Amino acid sequence: MADEQKQPATGNKNEKVGLVVSNKMAKTIVVEVIRRVPHPIYKRIITKKSKFYAHDEQSTARIGDTVRIIECRPLSKTKRWRLGDILRRAVQIGEIETPAAEAPKPATKKKA
Repeated sequence: MADEQKQPATGNKNEKVGLVVSNKMAKTIVVEVIRRVPHPIYKRIITKKSKFYAHDEQSTARIGDTVRIIECRPLSKTKRWRLGDILRRAVQIGEIETPAAEAPKPATKKKA
């Protein structure tokens, strides 16, 4: 019995894959999970969206990233998930910088 290797007790944690829609809170991201299910009566495929608050300790996830979140104990009133790993990074487009030296040109009067 003592010779057996002990494995970490992770259990069967629920995992979801979704898209980060917000990272404005400290150490918290909002992940939108999309699933396609048949309508119970009409059997047509419909898209359902759910938002989950997840704990991101290092604040590594950015808006647009595809991430895996893992179920955990309640961390706050709404947070019951933690960031597992980032599956795909979003393409970040650089901000357009306007030089501060250039002031807007004054409007010119039109001659009639």
